[in-house]
Amino acid sequence: MTLNSEILIVSGLPRSGTSLMMSMLERGGVSILADQERVADVDNPRGYFELQRVKQLKEDSSWIHLARGKAVKVVSSLLYDLPPAERYRVLFMDRHLDEVLSSQAKMLQRRGQPEPPVEKIRNAFNIHLERLFDWIHECSHITLLSVNYNELITDAQSVVENIAGFVSQPVDTDEMYKAIDPALYRNRSAVESG
Repeated sequence: MTLNSEILIVSGLPRSGTSLMMSMLERGGVSILADQERVADVDNPRGYFELQRVKQLKEDSSWIHLARGKAVKVVSSLLYDLPPAERYRVLFMDRHLDEVLSSQAKMLQRRGQPEPPVEKIRNAFNIHLERLFDWIHECSHITLLSVNYNELITDAQSVVENIAGFVSQPVDTDEMYKAIDPALYRNRSAVESG
């Protein structure tokens, strides 16, 4: 089956690099399904590449056929709501959890919102990811490629080649590389920066 009939999903936890991946795909020549409702800001200077309708996926998935042959961003908790009648290729952004939590905390601080308890969120994320991957491996309508965000920043060539092979359509890998800006890698864990 080709990507012309499949839907390419970019997913992951919030603040895991999904916007970067959407930017890479767009620069590489993949059509994306997004609106301009959430505009670029200090947390995502190049934009969010989101489609607001995704947030109501459980209640209304009537639009999902519009994503065939395109890429659309779906946060990990909403993957369960993808209609099983379609076929999906999921690029799942895997980022060091300390970095995800740090990035989220800084974003909430900038917005004047209270920070949730870090350990509680860490445990919830770990449980969520374990259950999600168990579920995905049981799904015949989903093909998964996990993309390590940290490796993408530090060893882009091999990671981009894997992505290019996974999306099943011609992409311009040189343009995909240009979307990667190490200066935007601002929340490094001690493991990555040490």
